Amino acid sequence: MAIINNVTQLIFTGLFQDQEVQRVCFGIFLPMYVATMLGNGLIILTINTSKSLSSPMYFFLSHLSLVEICYSSTVVPKFISGLLTENKTISLDGCITQIFFFHFFGVAEILLLTVMAYDRYVAICKPLHYMTIMSRPVCHVLVVSSWLGGMFHSVIQILITVQLPFCGPNVIDHYFCDLNPLFKLACTDTFVEGIIVFANSGLIASCFFLLLVSSYVVILVHLRNQSVEGRRKALSTCASHITVVLLFFGPAIFLYLRPSSTFTEDKLVSVFYTMVTPMLNPIIYTLRNAEVKNAMRRLWGKK
Repeated sequence: MAIINNVTQLIFTGLFQDQEVQRVCFGIFLPMYVATMLGNGLIILTINTSKSLSSPMYFFLSHLSLVEICYSSTVVPKFISGLLTENKTISLDGCITQIFFFHFFGVAEILLLTVMAYDRYVAICKPLHYMTIMSRPVCHVLVVSSWLGGMFHSVIQILITVQLPFCGPNVIDHYFCDLNPLFKLACTDTFVEGIIVFANSGLIASCFFLLLVSSYVVILVHLRNQSVEGRRKALSTCASHITVVLLFFGPAIFLYLRPSSTFTEDKLVSVFYTMVTPMLNPIIYTLRNAEVKNAMRRLWGKK
């Protein structure tokens, strides 16, 4: 049966309705986006030009920064430009494209964070075999698998979405395209699609979060037998990663493991993981990591 789509343009309600508040938001979110691009870009440049940052941990960190740049750029530029205009529109095809890349980079980040936790587990619990287990070919396979996992997840989401008919309302109650707000505009019952999204997004985030927590429990148990200095050094390398995991997974689980709603606080939670977390990650990793800070100083000295 042919899918009927009378809707070609969608209108965002935005984050706030007041024009003055939107101008204030523009003044806040534009510098945040620029900081995200510069901070993550600097980490990628530093890691790829510094010989002292050649370990697998930094290889994964450079890919995480690349994902953060792509992830934030999927949503934020469109949102920021819309803050200065009354009509915040996007084509239906553009909306579906945004959903695809938003979920692609989001799940790729989840998988990369899991890979980084595994790297820390091997480094702390199996230090004598670390370079054998985390060889360069293995690292490449893990990174490629993370990107492919994000692609596979996103294809499933889009195959669900493109089959829905859109023939009536075209106002999407959000500041970017996501599945649950878009489903509310479909001219058919989307209960089954909502369950699939719940399983494909919420449960994925929850399962990997539990896996990450379990890996750090194992690490903490292993550290009981080490010296105070050994525990301090090991925990310092994990603290940044744990912080990033909590900042990313907390809002995502909150949104995807509960019934969808139109509350403003849901949009504010989305702001946290689309703009705040990608900006904070470079700060978190550099402030707690002397090697990265020293490499950045050397890079700055060369420039």
